[in-house]
Amino acid sequence: MDFKPYGLIPAMVTPTNKDESLNVPALRKLTNYLIEEGVHGLFPIGTCGESYALSDSEIRTVLETVKDEAKGRVPVYGGINQITTRGAVKMAQMAEEVGVDAISILTPFFLVPDQEEIYEHYKTIAENTSLPIILYNNAPKTHVGIAPSTVARLAKIDNIVSIKDSTGDLTTTEEYIRLTRGENFHVLMGRDTMIYAALCYGASGSIAACGNVAPRMMADIYNKFMAGDLEGAKELQYKVAPLRIAFSIGTFPAVIKAALQMLGIDCGYAFRPAGPLNDDELKQLEKILKEVGVL
Repeated sequence: MDFKPYGLIPAMVTPTNKDESLNVPALRKLTNYLIEEGVHGLFPIGTCGESYALSDSEIRTVLETVKDEAKGRVPVYGGINQITTRGAVKMAQMAEEVGVDAISILTPFFLVPDQEEIYEHYKTIAENTSLPIILYNNAPKTHVGIAPSTVARLAKIDNIVSIKDSTGDLTTTEEYIRLTRGENFHVLMGRDTMIYAALCYGASGSIAACGNVAPRMMADIYNKFMAGDLEGAKELQYKVAPLRIAFSIGTFPAVIKAALQMLGIDCGYAFRPAGPLNDDELKQLEKILKEVGVL
């Protein structure tokens, strides 16, 4: 399969109203804002998008809205976050009905499958959809990793085209790249502070939470690197680091929604039990946004 994920792809938040219903107008506004700021794709319904809090119908609405508003300007990567294989197949087929360009599939969580079970999980999903598939290793959150040797096996399946690596372990990133060099396979960095390093290894881009708040800056890490301006790309990576580190303020992803509020995009609050930032935390966040240069 020739589909190639590349560049900076924001892991989009899911805008909500005060009653925690979807805020579709805000989602449309966020979609346009990100595209106009130069991102290379959009990734709704990831962990940053609080997929765990949404019903199947709400997930469909989010995917339909982003796909409709994007109007083909950039690819839309739909997130699939299900514990079971049958659940993931069902959601993958729904995403295909919606017409997204590709899907990103998180490893199972709560239970801890072994590597052969992980292989069969992804292989079965791939057999039941024609969409390009991005594997998603977020072991620090799910406690389930995908070994480089398993990724090398999965990369031989035609519609498994990529992996998002959020492990924060550059050796794992490097091994994903090294072991799949003979395949049409692409590695995306999932840690916002490691994009430059991953590009140096040969990664194709990044799916990044900071892309919600600083989309132009994040996209330009990739753009400058690809244009040969390595120092410029590295300086932007340094510049964005305090913003990513600030995501530890409050309960994730509350700080991202608070930052967007400061930028004039009302995405509501994180789903409870995650609470909003208090006054001191908001002042701390505002200071960082000004220092980084996005406010």
